Amino acid sequence: MITIALPKGRLGEEAEEIMIKAGVIRKKIPQDSRKLIFDLSDTVRILLIRAQDVATYVEMGTADIGIVGKDVLVEHNSEVLELTDLKLGYCKMVVAAKKGTTKENLFSMDFLKVGTKYPSIAKKFFSNISIQSEIIKLYGSVELAAVTGMSDCIVDIVSTGATLKDNGLEVVEELFESTARLVCNRSSFYRELEAIEAMTSAIGKTVAGA
Repeated sequence: MITIALPKGRLGEEAEEIMIKAGVIRKKIPQDSRKLIFDLSDTVRILLIRAQDVATYVEMGTADIGIVGKDVLVEHNSEVLELTDLKLGYCKMVVAAKKGTTKENLFSMDFLKVGTKYPSIAKKFFSNISIQSEIIKLYGSVELAAVTGMSDCIVDIVSTGATLKDNGLEVVEELFESTARLVCNRSSFYRELEAIEAMTSAIGKTVAGA
C-alpha cells in the first residue's frame, strides 16, 4: 500500500482532482468527514494533513509520497525527493516593504528587522547579501509588522499581491517562485520503485495535458 499525504484545503482538493484524472485514486475524499485517514483501495491510503506538516510526514516515512509547496520545502530544507511539479498553487516568495521603499535604500541599511512566517528563508537571504537582521517569527498577518513599523520589511509568500497593495506595501525583491510538488520519502522510493514511478508518470502526463 502506498500512503499519500495530502494537504488540507484548496491545494489538496486540486491535487486530488489531478490524481483522480491520472487514475491514482478512483474516488474523492468526503469533504464533510472528520476522518484524517482514508483507505481508498487495497493499494492507496490518504492522510489529510496540515500543509506545513506534509513534508515532515514524508521525510519521516509515515507517508510514502505527498503534495507540498516549494516554499515549505525550502524553509524546512526537507530531506525528500522531488518527483514532479504539479503546477498548482503558484506564488512567489518576496521581500516587501512600505510603498515607496526602494531596493537600494532598504538593502543599504546595516541592520534590518524582518517580519516573516519563513525565518530560515529570511535569515539565509539577508545573510547572503551581508545584511545583519533580526528575524521576527510570525504566524499570520505578516503585513501588519511592516505597516505598524515593528519591522522594516517582511518576507512572505504572495500570489496576486493584492493584500500587499491593500495594506500600503509593495514588493522590493522576488526571491523565488513556488508551486506544489509531488515529493517522496527516500526509502519508499526504492522500496516501492515500480508503483511510485507509475504514479509519478501518470500524474506528470495529466499535469502536462491539463
